[in-house]
Amino acid sequence: MRENSHMIVLIEDEKPIRHFLGSALQEAGFHYIEADTGKQGLVDAATRKPDLIILDLGLPDMDGIDVIKQLRAWSDVPILILSARSRETEKVMALDAGADDYLTKPFGVAECLARVRVLLRRRQASNTAEQSVFEFGNIRVDLAKRIVEKAGEHIHLTPIEYRLLVTLIRHAGKVLTHRELLREVWGPSYAESNQYVRIYMGYLRQKLEEDPAQPRYILTETGVGYRLVTD
Repeated sequence: MRENSHMIVLIEDEKPIRHFLGSALQEAGFHYIEADTGKQGLVDAATRKPDLIILDLGLPDMDGIDVIKQLRAWSDVPILILSARSRETEKVMALDAGADDYLTKPFGVAECLARVRVLLRRRQASNTAEQSVFEFGNIRVDLAKRIVEKAGEHIHLTPIEYRLLVTLIRHAGKVLTHRELLREVWGPSYAESNQYVRIYMGYLRQKLEEDPAQPRYILTETGVGYRLVTD
């Protein structure tokens, strides 16, 4: 008996990877469909209505970036990238195109499954009414009242710091690129002003982390962006 009914579309042209990852997904209780081309993956995504897509960027018929862009034209399904492309610029391209997370080959199955679970939890949370109180560690954020507390003590955040924190909360577990954060917090005209993100992330860490130099929750994805980890 399966533990859940989550459907995953696995778009990967390398048969050995499809086999071992498919076996791991099945063992973990997921339903999954295999596709070895981008075109077939798009068809499966449209017809199967999956809860998540695992996508290789190096497909034989089309670039994975184009698959992401086509998916994002009509779907907000979480997309986890698996790719041998390890350069930061390529990760940023995939995330800016609409991917939710990125794993570089070779990767561990345990880590891949953990990323899958995080993305599915975030999707489930977004499909319910937005919770008015969000907590991680000793931080409590009342989104309705716009109140932030640390260990029961009120923390003053500037309007930009608060918008940045709320953006991280709404995408908890997802890698947010510098460009995405700038667009959501500062607006489109600041899309190339990466220094703003670095400065204000530093401010947030000073106020929220126990050790800002070794953050536990607001993590840097080097050369890519940031991720709020709540587990």
